[in-house]
Amino acid sequence: MAGIRKQKLRYSGRAVTPSGRGLSATGLAQSTRTTKAAARRAAILDAALHEFSESGFAAARLDDVARRAGVAKGTIYLHFKDKEALFQDLVRTNLVPVMGTFEAALKSELPLRTIVDQAIEIFVREIYGTRRKEIMRLIITEGARFPSLAEFYYREVLARMLTAVRARLTRALERGEITDKALIRFPQLLGAASVLIVVWHGLDVRAILRLHFNRLLGAGSTP
Repeated sequence: MAGIRKQKLRYSGRAVTPSGRGLSATGLAQSTRTTKAAARRAAILDAALHEFSESGFAAARLDDVARRAGVAKGTIYLHFKDKEALFQDLVRTNLVPVMGTFEAALKSELPLRTIVDQAIEIFVREIYGTRRKEIMRLIITEGARFPSLAEFYYREVLARMLTAVRARLTRALERGEITDKALIRFPQLLGAASVLIVVWHGLDVRAILRLHFNRLLGAGSTP
């Protein structure tokens, strides 16, 4: 029976997906092209992050990105309009999803101290422990020279983060978890230590962040 079934599938001229649904030859070809295009795009993004990190945004060349990615330079333009668009997509694909994770943690009704501990672990695991920190470092070191990139980063990443932090601090003030209203006005203070961490190397990240948050949020758990 299995042999007969294989013959029927072969004679039908259709591929079978794991769900058992058939794909026409045209559909299969389209699916293969889509998969290959996605793989090339991912390779270009990975190569771009290497080149931007090693050379800086200004000095990085698309020729070098293409060579590292193993594609023709023209292939980059099939996916990205220019070098700036390439960097923007690095931010979208690498940092924006992490902002969603932070936002979900900050919306929790858990005690503020518990949320702070969760936020520290998210930062260590999803940013500091990955190459995402290199994107942050690029913004810190070169953002002033490229205002459009800094503005994009602010709009896509920082603005979302500040809104979520401000909302959680407002609830914390209402609950008596904090007493300093200035933190709601200047939530950027809570992120100041992360700037130090991504620029400097060899630091005890968790200890620094816990100390920083304890000082800002008042007495509580010790580092």
